[in-house]
Amino acid sequence: MAFFGKDEAQNRPREIELDRSRLPRHVAIIMDGNGRWAQKRGLPRTFGHKAGVEALREIIRHSDELGIEALTIYAFSTENWKRSAEEVGALMGLLLEYFTKELDELNEENVQIRILGDIDGMPAELDKQKSALHAAIERTKGNTGLKLCIALNYGGRQEIVRAARILAQQTAQGLISPEEIDMPRFESQLYTAGLPEVDFLIRTSGEIRLSNFLLYQLAYAEFYQTDILWPDFDRRAYDEALLAYTKRNRRFGGV
Repeated sequence: MAFFGKDEAQNRPREIELDRSRLPRHVAIIMDGNGRWAQKRGLPRTFGHKAGVEALREIIRHSDELGIEALTIYAFSTENWKRSAEEVGALMGLLLEYFTKELDELNEENVQIRILGDIDGMPAELDKQKSALHAAIERTKGNTGLKLCIALNYGGRQEIVRAARILAQQTAQGLISPEEIDMPRFESQLYTAGLPEVDFLIRTSGEIRLSNFLLYQLAYAEFYQTDILWPDFDRRAYDEALLAYTKRNRRFGGV
């Protein structure tokens, strides 16, 4: 443990006090800026992704400490396969390393891991990653703490089409009638079925777009944008975002 000297303690920023009764139940984060963080330091983009994993560890831990019910992070989209083979390979290597090293601790902390996206649709050469993901889901499925949802090989449009296709098949088979398709039934076919609604979306690095992320689920979420690059998004930056949320007046279309 690092102990602060007197001067250091005086200069350390004060802890942000959060009203836990007003915290979001479900936080979603678009973790943007890893590549730019590395380039600013004259490093390959892959170094930024590695630093981003370290930032993620801190945010997961703090979410759990705060009693947030669900944390959904955008790890890899259906469009990210367009990136260079080197960068995709590095990202998938980090994914495998993360679950290999962190699964025991996450399980001990009662964290339930969910994957949003088409795991089995990932390339055949990623069988180790697929196995690690399925093992993490199976091992933690009975846990009742933080629900850590990782959007991987995920696209919001693809998710909506997938849900519509499932319901169309059920209708064609005579299992349901078209009149029975309402919002709860549609939502039951989304990857987020069973989770609380997304209350709060955070996007780092200054970008202002959804990037095909949770297009259905973000209908009434509060948005928060920061110029901080993801590897620099620490506990305090997270608290500042959450503090901003607690001061919002959510009207859900009302006055």
